[in-house]
Amino acid sequence: MSNEGALTSADFDQMPTLGDIARFHARKRPDAIALSFEGRDTTFRAFDRLTNKVANALIASGVKRGERIAYIGKNSDHYFELLFGAAKMGGVTLPIGWRLAPTEMAYIIGDGEGSLVFVGPEVADQAREALAELKHPPKIIFMENAGPEGFVIWRDSESDTDPSVPIASDDVALQLYTSGTTGRPKGAMLSHDNLLGGRRESVEAHLPWNEWGPDDVSLVAMPVGHIGGTGWGIVGLFNGAKGIIAREFDPFRVLDYIEQDGISKMFMVPAALQIVVRQPNARSVDYSRLKYILYGASPIPLDLLRECMEVFGCGFCQQYGMTETCGTIIYLPPEDHDPNGNQRMRAAGIPMPGVEIRIEDNEGNVLAPHQVGEVVTRSRANMKGYWNLDEATQKTITSDGWLHTGDAGYLDEDGYLYIHDRVKDMIISGGENIYPAEVENAVYGHPDVAEVAVIGVPDEKWGEAVKAVVALKPGAASDPESILAFARTRIAAFKAPKSVDFVEGLPRNASGKILKRQLREPFWGGKDRAVN
Repeated sequence: MSNEGALTSADFDQMPTLGDIARFHARKRPDAIALSFEGRDTTFRAFDRLTNKVANALIASGVKRGERIAYIGKNSDHYFELLFGAAKMGGVTLPIGWRLAPTEMAYIIGDGEGSLVFVGPEVADQAREALAELKHPPKIIFMENAGPEGFVIWRDSESDTDPSVPIASDDVALQLYTSGTTGRPKGAMLSHDNLLGGRRESVEAHLPWNEWGPDDVSLVAMPVGHIGGTGWGIVGLFNGAKGIIAREFDPFRVLDYIEQDGISKMFMVPAALQIVVRQPNARSVDYSRLKYILYGASPIPLDLLRECMEVFGCGFCQQYGMTETCGTIIYLPPEDHDPNGNQRMRAAGIPMPGVEIRIEDNEGNVLAPHQVGEVVTRSRANMKGYWNLDEATQKTITSDGWLHTGDAGYLDEDGYLYIHDRVKDMIISGGENIYPAEVENAVYGHPDVAEVAVIGVPDEKWGEAVKAVVALKPGAASDPESILAFARTRIAAFKAPKSVDFVEGLPRNASGKILKRQLREPFWGGKDRAVN
């Protein structure tokens, strides 16, 4: 194979761990750019050496195999050096969302028993406040500090010789905390094989949207504190592509990256896509190198998808998954996307190679096609479990490896998965089960609606009533009756919202998911449970 040639499935056998990715590409494509961040380019040869330095610095700092090191900050090439360097010496990286409050950060650091905390400049004050809440706070290393407490001096004080620590593919490499929209966040333990094994299987399947060449350029714009950011960054490096690291999602900069850096593939959540496609210059950008946009994390309304397909002119592939499955386990192929709409565009898609999907009722019985139940999945991408939460792990993953997603959906005769909503978000009104995602899709097409979230609120007559919480497009008037009437033309009357509230913007976590619990709270105050 030539230095710049495309990879083959056999090559992936040489990369069973994250550290092996750096080693392999340093041998095969040493001068190709691995990461580009704000004018700083890192070749694969340099990436391998820098991750060796990080591994040796962690060892010198007293970090033991299996110990957690925390990262709080926005996206950076140094974050990926840290992640891969820790993987080379057996450490586990624990990225924490930079938008979290200090108390939330403190909980995750304490729960993960972090032995070192690496902190980006944007959150230095919050991190100090978080560590002040801990009885035994770990040492801080500041990522962009040029002084002795800074990451570069800490890293460069050690040798760039490979630490040669034997790492097993089932060792934990990454611990990501679930969104925490209900209760305390849980640390999902993801092994090297969880992260990489399924990628090898998908490469062997030769899915066009998932094939990478040496000229591919990936945009990492989603936050690394979530699987959408870290997972997508790993995919690009695994495939030997150049990764453009965006410090944070900025809709104006995304268009610049596409045009100036020749982005060929990127992953975004629908909320981000909506902002990008609505930029004034979105229709004047050169998208000639853009091959595919992968999107996921929440449903996308047909009207928004149609607009994106028209503007970007590339292939679209929906991704469905969760932190506990290392991201994507279901995909909707580009060929199933039709701007005129079709039945399959309502689906999440079909299983990735090596992924099993079935639908179960509350008793664990497997349901027939078109029967709604809980989506359960089995594959090598399923997490090892929740950190220090054996009971929660056993409730989520069965003894024979099936993981309960908590999502309600059904399969059709062709194996396409249709998601209705999170099981816990289901509304029961007058004995009828109502799934908010379906109602949201109905409301979204209204010409004045920019965003919508549907929740259940207490109702004396029906038990629960459907409420739409709407953010309007700029300049639009607050006209609830127009929105209600519009929704009733698109879905059954019993599913349509009974009321509309208007907000400036919907609350979201860093991965783009709407915080429905936050929207519900004012209506369920004083009640001992959020069902009526």
